[in-house]
Amino acid sequence: MVWKIELTETAAKQLGKLDKSQAKRIREFLRDLAKLKDSRSKGKALMGPRLGDFWRYRIGDYRIICDIQDTRLCVLVIEIGIRGNVYR
Repeated sequence: MVWKIELTETAAKQLGKLDKSQAKRIREFLRDLAKLKDSRSKGKALMGPRLGDFWRYRIGDYRIICDIQDTRLCVLVIEIGIRGNVYR
């Protein structure tokens, strides 16, 4: 099973603003995530009224907030950012 990785416009801009080494590390993580049978195996479900339907992935000090869409086999990347700022 191969998952499709899509980035929102906001996430694409955030990825573009990162330094090259961090951006490369995140792109490689997303490429590897697309190859997994279960995209939830590497992430953690978020809780709370605002973020309860989303999942997060941890890459060093950075976090990726995603919406996993099982019907489309798609992982929609919503936010990419430093741990302290991405949940706001």
